[in-house]
Amino acid sequence: MKKVILSLFAISALFQSCSNDDDGGSSNNNVTAPDTYVFTRNGNSTVSFSGQTTRIQMAEEIVSALKDPLSTEAQIDAMFNHAQGEDNFLEAGLNASDKNVRSKVAASTDYFSANSTDAAAIKADFDTWIEEQVNDVFPAWNLTASAGVAGAIQQSSGTVRYVNAKGLEYNQAFAKGLIGGLMLDQILNNYLSTAVLDAGTNVDDNDNEVLESDKDYTTMEHKWDEAYGYLFGNEDNPAEPELGADQFLNEYLDRVAQDPDFSGIDVEVYNAFKLGRAAVTEGAYSLRDDQVDIIREKLSIVPAVRAVYYLQAGKNNLDADPAAAFHALSEAYGFIYSLQFTRDIETNEPYYSKTDVDVMLDILMAGEGFWSVSETVLDDMSEEISAKFGFSIEAAADASN
Repeated sequence: MKKVILSLFAISALFQSCSNDDDGGSSNNNVTAPDTYVFTRNGNSTVSFSGQTTRIQMAEEIVSALKDPLSTEAQIDAMFNHAQGEDNFLEAGLNASDKNVRSKVAASTDYFSANSTDAAAIKADFDTWIEEQVNDVFPAWNLTASAGVAGAIQQSSGTVRYVNAKGLEYNQAFAKGLIGGLMLDQILNNYLSTAVLDAGTNVDDNDNEVLESDKDYTTMEHKWDEAYGYLFGNEDNPAEPELGADQFLNEYLDRVAQDPDFSGIDVEVYNAFKLGRAAVTEGAYSLRDDQVDIIREKLSIVPAVRAVYYLQAGKNNLDADPAAAFHALSEAYGFIYSLQFTRDIETNEPYYSKTDVDVMLDILMAGEGFWSVSETVLDDMSEEISAKFGFSIEAAADASN
């Protein structure tokens, strides 16, 4: 979503409706979204999401460590579960932070507050990917991978990939799994949740402009901004995002938007965030909730499209370039993992349950894993995912990136 796109499409949105009981104290529900994500009160910005920016930057360093065979399991675990003041990161500001990534994985109010079993199992998956990367793949860094043997495998382009005995790159599973387990889950199922936005006295406080202590924002405004931060928080100018600012949801919203079949999805998400935030400030809660639905619907498509894209890319390279195939399938693995954190606005449930996702991943890893997976399996899985989300395999697979 380059600035030129914003200048062409991100025009102020105007919404008109009659007053109703759902819209708190707002007597006039005409809400205009600003041109950019800028909101002020008494001349001061009311937008704040520093914690989200911090976690994105921590995640970037963790993924880098997963590709460094000199890293130890203890070092990467400490990065993932950072304690304030510990010297875990290259960036000093991250070391000083009281934030960490692990605590926010599978931690949304809607999906996991009453489901600690799945939350613990999901966190354990990420722990296992760290453990097995260090203990299985790092020791085989200079070995040639083969079926049943971890090691290095070179693409025809010359790029070397480092895989486990079944051809999986753990760093890709981890990075793409975070797109769902951290970013999507926190945006769709936590900060944009009615249970979070309207918790306690939030509605009354928002209607009466009761601000958080020593802050310029209401709690409801802040929760909305924190959702925004998990998508746009690592941008140079988050108010005017250009995308490609990190390797997580921000990058892959950009990738999907570059596919002609999904063109404009980035602008739709950005505009919904802006209009929804304006609706929060004006106390227009029905309008706010309409924007939540747009964000949930559009962002849920991202891992589905990319899962199908990579399943097809893997299929098309199985014989010609196995290393490129395994790399694509490792990315598909992570995006499939992320499907359990999506949100179907008709059911308020994920499009795929944890059980559904585990079954698909078990199918991919059956036998010798990527070394033996068939084109039929990859096509069948692509068809299942694309049908569930209402797009064609061709629509997802014809992207050039």
